[in-house]
Amino acid sequence: MTDTLRPVETAVLDAAPTATGNPKTLKRSIGVVGGTLLTLSCVTPASTLFVVIPDLFGSLGTATALTIAIGSLLCIAVAFCYSELGTLIPSAGGEYAMVSTLAGRLAGWLVFVMSLLVVMIVPPVIAMGTADYLAPVVHLDPAMTGAGVMLLATLAGLLDLRANAWITGIFLVLEVVAAGVVALLGFTHSQRGLGSLTNMQVAGTGGHTDAVTGMLVISGLAIALFATQGFSTAVYLSEELENPRRNVARTVLATLAISTVVILVPVVAITMGASDIGELTGGDISSMVTAWSNSAVGTFVSLCVALAIINAGIVMVIQNSRVLFASARDKAWPEPVNKGLSKLGRFGSPWVATLLVGVPGAALCFVNLDTLYGVTGVSVTAMYLLVAVAALLARRGHHRHTPAWRMPLWPAVPVLLIVVLAYVLTQQETQYLLWTGGITAVATLYWALYLRPRRDTRWLVSIPEDAQA
Repeated sequence: MTDTLRPVETAVLDAAPTATGNPKTLKRSIGVVGGTLLTLSCVTPASTLFVVIPDLFGSLGTATALTIAIGSLLCIAVAFCYSELGTLIPSAGGEYAMVSTLAGRLAGWLVFVMSLLVVMIVPPVIAMGTADYLAPVVHLDPAMTGAGVMLLATLAGLLDLRANAWITGIFLVLEVVAAGVVALLGFTHSQRGLGSLTNMQVAGTGGHTDAVTGMLVISGLAIALFATQGFSTAVYLSEELENPRRNVARTVLATLAISTVVILVPVVAITMGASDIGELTGGDISSMVTAWSNSAVGTFVSLCVALAIINAGIVMVIQNSRVLFASARDKAWPEPVNKGLSKLGRFGSPWVATLLVGVPGAALCFVNLDTLYGVTGVSVTAMYLLVAVAALLARRGHHRHTPAWRMPLWPAVPVLLIVVLAYVLTQQETQYLLWTGGITAVATLYWALYLRPRRDTRWLVSIPEDAQA
């Protein structure tokens, strides 16, 4: 238990230079604009709107917008934690580097496992939605199409990060336009007023209308958090952002604000514009768009969403490969694995790590979607909870005097976040808690049997030297 609670600032940071020599670092090549474009593309508002949100409509009906609004408020507190920790500890390791440094090596390892679950599952979940939105042009198998998108994203992830910022920026414009078209059409075809956003109704069996309970809204918060969670990409890119002490916080907060507007406004418009509760609960947004306009507009929006999904795949592969790269640099694995994962290609990208994210991601496109959604929701919530614990510990010892962006209302923000997220976890389905708990148990055994006995040479979380000044 002492490994969970004891900070590693002396045990790890002092040991890292001698144990690891000069760890490889990534090239600082992007500013706050490029970082925001990449991060927004990882949130991928349009693909979230068209792929993830329909599931919320199916279970929450008219309460979907309210649930996303509550989730966005929670994400402000989460973003404060990420902004402070990301400028205090700017590392490609993201959450695990922050939590390891502040809350102990075991806690950091468990966060790494949670983040690894998320980074491996989310890209194929999004990619499998591509076929649905290419349907107006060509009919394709969803799993095969998703696998193809993952492989295409993997190839793009091998390129220079600056080039990818421009590619994803162009795609991002198209998806924001698509979301704007949906919002405009929904508002101009409104069937009900703003009061419908709080009347808590969903279509039931036999054509009846059922009430949405408060417990259902709380349960749905895990998916609502997942819908906007991509702002954490700014932390993963912190080693490649210029002036990370300043730009990480700017990127995190700007991304959250923009993505919330791009997701929430169309959801409100769809809720008001759906012809009846049954259509809203069905969640077929493409059909609604076509009914509100014509087939040409519906096709345009669908193709924009397909591009948004490809865009998301590219950025997620970039982000996720950085997590594996950082874990190898920090000696999380046997030495041959560490050497392979830390290899950089001609464009400066970690090419082995990129392949190990993209290829298994293609395989996951053939796994049941409900299971992937459930495990991801639990993992994201648990990861945010541990990040909040780290934020609560961020101002003790010498970290109190380290230059960093500091959140307002500390420590109230992380304390409140810990309480709320713990409660949200208790409301998730048992099977998804068991799946995630089982994976966590196996990871804990790996820690106990391999990492902890080799504490002087394994899991040595490092911070790039130029970030510690």
